Parts: sequence; structure tokens; C-alpha cells
Amino acid sequence: MDEVLLRSLTPRVLGILVRRGADFAAAEDAVQDALVEAVRVWPADPPQDPKGWLVTVAWRRFLDATRADVARRRREDLVDEEPAPGPAPAVDDTLQLYFLCAHPSLTPSSAVALTLRAVGGLTTRQIAQAYLVPEATMAQRISRAKRTVSGVRFNQPGDVATVLRVLYLVFNEGYSGDVDLAAEAIRLTRQLATSIEHPEVAGLLALMLLHHARRATRTAPDGSLMPLAEQDRGRWDTTSIAEGVEILQAALARDRLGEFQAQAAIAALHADARTAEETDWVQIVEWYDELARLTDSPVVRLNRAVAVGEADGPRAGLAALAALDDSLPRHAAVAAYLHERDGDLATAARLYVKAAQKAPNLAERDHLTRQAARLNARRCR
Repeated sequence: MDEVLLRSLTPRVLGILVRRGADFAAAEDAVQDALVEAVRVWPADPPQDPKGWLVTVAWRRFLDATRADVARRRREDLVDEEPAPGPAPAVDDTLQLYFLCAHPSLTPSSAVALTLRAVGGLTTRQIAQAYLVPEATMAQRISRAKRTVSGVRFNQPGDVATVLRVLYLVFNEGYSGDVDLAAEAIRLTRQLATSIEHPEVAGLLALMLLHHARRATRTAPDGSLMPLAEQDRGRWDTTSIAEGVEILQAALARDRLGEFQAQAAIAALHADARTAEETDWVQIVEWYDELARLTDSPVVRLNRAVAVGEADGPRAGLAALAALDDSLPRHAAVAAYLHERDGDLATAARLYVKAAQKAPNLAERDHLTRQAARLNARRCR
């Protein structure tokens, strides 16, 4: 296998696919698939025209992926915009595909990435953002996962924990990202909850319902973001909140705490407060402590710093924040908020600008830019 040849042909093949009309991300995935196939086939049957072979295989992979994406979107169109409470409808094979892609031969992180790409319909860039890694790193991880399962019989389904992680990430992308997959994630989690007794399945379903209940108030009519404290709580879906709380209480009663139950408990405390000022921040900090113990996640500790700032004052929140890496996504936004609460408007405005420059999407960038402009206007009065 001539790896030098493959590397030299990759950009040329990629350029041909783009000129044929493929978008860059889809073309890149197709070329990666073709390279994996070349590594498998060429040693035994080298082609006479390597570039032509790669173009043909990559273009076929692109067309297959495009057809699959169209079919997936058609399935999504059949799903009601809002998930109905109560028992799940008849089970289809989508959830089974999640389990099959979470193959035991893969590490959990690779299985999640592959499932999100192959079944969840997320792009490599979206998956990379969810994992807080560069897009190129995630592309390599997905390619390695494809190579690992190449030729493997999918008769050993993956474990529940991996499937839950996939459903969680799909819901988060649908809830806050470019593709609306939140209702589909809730539907599949309902199916899973009816088929197995697992406290974390119940915790995840409760978490989804509690977050989804606030969805209509997350943006203003002009599309701008509405922070939790400014949302119209009268428009929250009380039916979904009641169902989520009931499911959570049943899960917690089993005394097998997991990260999704802890996250749902935090969401339930927010939902229980009639106003932002009535939020029980002390108890939320306690739940973040449990969540940090379970996950050791820097993102959890970042969110905990906000809760500490609300419970014990902004300087306590800044002290908690100081222990975290300032390159963490949204670190600057949290620092800006806490400095504003502490009365340091100049530092807060500067940090809001910095956070806007690193924002993962346009809506968040616009929100942070407006926050900086608001503080600068106050300082000029």
C-alpha cells in the first residue's frame, strides 16, 4: 500500500467531488470512506488508475450518504414537532440501529461518534463541538471507528450507557444546534424506557422533558437568545414539567444516582421556581457537586461556578472559576457574567467581546455582542 500516493491523491479527489457539487464536509467524509476502502482492497487488487478508482468510490459513497440523509429527513418530517406525553408509539428499528452501531469492538467514545454520524445525522463538525475537540481529530476518530467495524458482523449490540450518551448528544444538538433532532431523541428515549428498567434511562428522559418544556421561551420573536432568568415562565410546558418531575422522582427513589438523574434534578429545581429570584441556588450547587463527583467534567465545574456565584455571591463564583482552564468553551462568557454581577463593567464588557468571538453559533455570538454593547453604553452615561 502506497501511503504517500494516497496522501497526494486525497486533496485532488476532494477537489473533484466539490466541483461536482458536493459540499466540502460531505465530500471530506466520502473521501475518507474511499481511503478506508482503498486500504482494505488495494493490497490484493491494486487499481490501474488509483485516482479514478478513488473518485468513483468516493462519489458513490457521497451519493449513498446523500440518499440516506434525505431518507432520514423524511422520517423526521413524520415525527410531530412536540413529543406527546404518555406511552411510546410502536417501535421502529431506529433504536436498534443505535445499539448496533455502539459495537463492543469500539471504545465508548468512538461508538458514540460513529453512531452520531451514521444514524444521528450529525456532521463531523457538530460532533467535534459536542466533544470539545478539533474537527480534524473527530474526523480521524470516526474514520478509525469505521475501519474497526469494517467486515464485522453487527450481531453484538452495544451497552445501554453508550446509547444513552448518543441520545443525550443528539438531543442537545437538536435543542440548541442547527438540526432539529430533539423530538426524535425524546421519542427514542421513551421507547428505551418502555423496554428496560434502568434509572439512568429514566433520568435522561426526565432531563429531556424538563429542558424541552422551556424550548418555546428560549428565543425572542426576532430569534435572539433569551437567558433563563428572562424567560416567560408562564409559557413553559407544565405538562412536560410534571411528567419529567414524576419520572425523576421514581428514578431517584431507586437510589442508583447517575449523571442524567443529577442533571434532571438541577433542571427540575429551575422549573420549580416561579421566578428567577426564587431559584434554590444552594440546592443546585449541591447537585452540581454530585454531578462533578460522577463525571469530573470541566463543563460541569464551569456551570457550577455560575451556581456558586448565584448562591454565595459573584466573588465566590469567580474564585470557583479561577480553578478552571480559561480555554474552556464559554469560560469567557461565564467570567463576563460574574464580573458584571460584581460591578466590574469594564472587565465584563471586554470578556463579553472575547466570548462573542469564540461563540459556537450566530445566535450566541449576537447575544454576547449585545451584552457587551449594553455594558459599554452604561459606562458612557
